[in-house]
Amino acid sequence: MSQSATTIDPAEVAKFEAMAAEWWDPTGKFKPLHLMNPCRLDYITRQIEAEFDRDLTTDRPFAGLRILDIGCGGGLLSEPMARLGAEVVGADAAPRNIPVAQLHAEQSGLTIDYRHTTAEALADAGEQFDVVLNMEVVEHVSDPLAYLTACRKLLKPGGLMTCSTINRNAKSFVMAIVGAEWVMRWLPKGTHDWNKFITPDELFDLLRNAGLDPVDRKGFVFNPVSWSWSVSDRDLSVNYVTTSLKPR
Repeated sequence: MSQSATTIDPAEVAKFEAMAAEWWDPTGKFKPLHLMNPCRLDYITRQIEAEFDRDLTTDRPFAGLRILDIGCGGGLLSEPMARLGAEVVGADAAPRNIPVAQLHAEQSGLTIDYRHTTAEALADAGEQFDVVLNMEVVEHVSDPLAYLTACRKLLKPGGLMTCSTINRNAKSFVMAIVGAEWVMRWLPKGTHDWNKFITPDELFDLLRNAGLDPVDRKGFVFNPVSWSWSVSDRDLSVNYVTTSLKPR
């Protein structure tokens, strides 16, 4: 399902160039992701560093690791992983995202294997990874357990998955839907379905039922005064992230 760059019409490339500029514009429509990205990267890199005994102060500390970024979008997580030395596959079910990500990686001098595909298709093909980044995807799938089971199949024994999503409670409805979609208009109305949000305990149960061993969970907390995100040990009330391992 991946699309070769040679099949892209030049007129379409121009459109993708404009879209790529928007994806990577920290003041544009993807501003919320840019604000959250340092927080997400801090959590992800520290989990990988600890589990695989790497040193983030060295050059290309993730060399030798194969990382899958599921729901990669324009590549906001894939590119930092590639810069850290990992072999990165970026996968997205939305076909228009892939040429955007490919173009920006090329402009940045990075080699990333972007594919229009799904976790299930990759698992069926026998793909294996040391790390799966599964960020803000599980709340959008029709069958979370089947999806997480596919993600488990994609991990090598001892592999690590980070999975972030949104808690389901009154506060998350106000913050993630009323605030983000209706008031701030960071996202189009209808982007999220509150009924598909997953509590941390529910996600831990899903991960266990998928055959994974959940080992950590933290909150991502937005500060409207400093207009920034931080990792919290205690506040998982809206956005949160988990780490789980595939048994050896």
